[in-house]
Amino acid sequence: MSTYAAIPDAKFQSFEERSDPTQVAPRLAALRARLDEMEIDGFLVPRTDVHQGEYVPDCDARLAYVTGFTGSAGLALVTTDIAALFVDSRYTLQAPAQTDTSLVSIHDTTTVNPGEWIAENLPAGSRIGFDPWLHTPGRLASIREPLEKADIALVPVSNPVDAIWTDRPAAPNGPLEVLGNNRTGKSASDKLADLRATLARESADAVVLTLPESLCWLFNVRGRDIPHNPFVLGFAVIPAQGNPTLFLADNKLTEENRTALAGTAELADKSDFEAALAALAGERKAIWFDPETAPVQVKTILSQGGARLIEKRDPVLLPKAKKNEAELAGMREAQKLDGIALAKFLAWFDEAAPRGGLTEIDIVKMLEAFRREEPTAVDVSFETISGSGPNGAIVHYRVSEKSNRSLAPGELMLVDSGAQYLTGTTDITRTMATGPVNEQQKDHFTRVLKGMIAISRARFPKGTTGAQLDILARQFLWQVGLTYNHGTGHGVGAFLSVHEGPAGISPRYTVPFEPGMVLSNEPGFYLEGQYGIRIENLIVVRESEIAPGYLEFETLTLTPIDRRLIAVDMLEPAERDWLDAYHARVAREIGPHLDAPTRAWLEQATAPL
Repeated sequence: MSTYAAIPDAKFQSFEERSDPTQVAPRLAALRARLDEMEIDGFLVPRTDVHQGEYVPDCDARLAYVTGFTGSAGLALVTTDIAALFVDSRYTLQAPAQTDTSLVSIHDTTTVNPGEWIAENLPAGSRIGFDPWLHTPGRLASIREPLEKADIALVPVSNPVDAIWTDRPAAPNGPLEVLGNNRTGKSASDKLADLRATLARESADAVVLTLPESLCWLFNVRGRDIPHNPFVLGFAVIPAQGNPTLFLADNKLTEENRTALAGTAELADKSDFEAALAALAGERKAIWFDPETAPVQVKTILSQGGARLIEKRDPVLLPKAKKNEAELAGMREAQKLDGIALAKFLAWFDEAAPRGGLTEIDIVKMLEAFRREEPTAVDVSFETISGSGPNGAIVHYRVSEKSNRSLAPGELMLVDSGAQYLTGTTDITRTMATGPVNEQQKDHFTRVLKGMIAISRARFPKGTTGAQLDILARQFLWQVGLTYNHGTGHGVGAFLSVHEGPAGISPRYTVPFEPGMVLSNEPGFYLEGQYGIRIENLIVVRESEIAPGYLEFETLTLTPIDRRLIAVDMLEPAERDWLDAYHARVAREIGPHLDAPTRAWLEQATAPL
């Protein structure tokens, strides 16, 4: 039986409402007093927790506690007289709204390197503390190098934020579910056997796993410890010989869980992890860990204990990304269920939007209501982006009660959303017309569509990477001097994280595509102050049926693309054929599951161009 409930109601708080800038001053004062007691000159406060995930539980939101900033990436430095917050370009508007800018200076990391800034603004001889459980060796190195040149020391310390956080929330204790092989396609024992073969090839005696998604996939477990991700927070040590040890919060395990995991792994409490690492290091064997995702403390314990370190990418990431047939069947089922919900939503939207008065929050609520009709939909896969008119031009826009606006007839509406179904994860963006559209809107939309179709139709030799294919999506915008400032696609997990590595489609992805990888395909265009356009389908890599040694994509998403926004004469015959075939497939697979009025809408929405 599933441990999950229905999709929870969305919250629509503004950036300001998610934090209280008036609390920044007393918290900085308390932190500075603690730094004085510790005899250090400053402390680095990262956004991350020990697992380095995209989302963190409330009890680990230290950056938000100190500065008020609630974004998904950031770093603060607090000294006796300076407080600086480093965020990327996504958050240069959000950060000032959430913190006390009279006390905290804000810096954009696209132009300011935190390590260099600290080196320039602190005196030589300063000692800056950091929590070694909250930084990875890879990320800390970019800060350490300029500090060392400036004679500034980074010192590992116990976390002073935890010492002053008197009302810190409890650690998450959501239920754990052990999945059956019918959903995972492969037993945990078989996955462990494959992992041990990888360890043997690298002459590793054991591997340490700290990423929740790796742990969940390897041991076929899921949980509710993190918003929008069915994760269980924990660690694992897998030896080349003998049973692995799974470190979880002991009080979340039921007798049913223990029985299901018996024979697969030894179970230990998370509090035992550090001692287990020290014991492992004492055996002076070759231990594999990922320097980009594992905490500094893991490396420190292993190296000081005498282990020989193998610093390479988490060996679970690639096999996890290469979905097996059962996982792909689940993902296809999830996209179909999502397609049914989206057809109902879009039919409703087309009827309601032209009347006017429809708000961005109305749209989110109705979309989630349609998804909630499916019992196996247990959560959204991220907070829905519902941007009308000019708000659609804000790439990572999140509607709040404060920003909520009514959609005017004739404006474009961008909705980027997804859901977690028990069978798989979805992510889809559609841009919709609400009335007559002008030639500029059609031109921009069609260029984005042509890029999306180019990726969908791509056939490429094995060994090709996302960095090489990215230009296919951008070329039609580039022809007229336009582009978009986000990646074209990211990996997607199978009832796991909606953002998954190691492959994707953008200049930064250099891991070759392999069959079974599920990716988003989402080019866009954003005209500031007017509208945003993004079209997103999920695709899966498969062997080419007509070109041996080549790969291609199969489209998984089953939702119409707004034909009213297309400048048909801009499409090549092959592009038009692709879109007509796609729409025919949507009508064929989704139509039988709809009532008569919605089915009639779908038939019109998927008619040939």
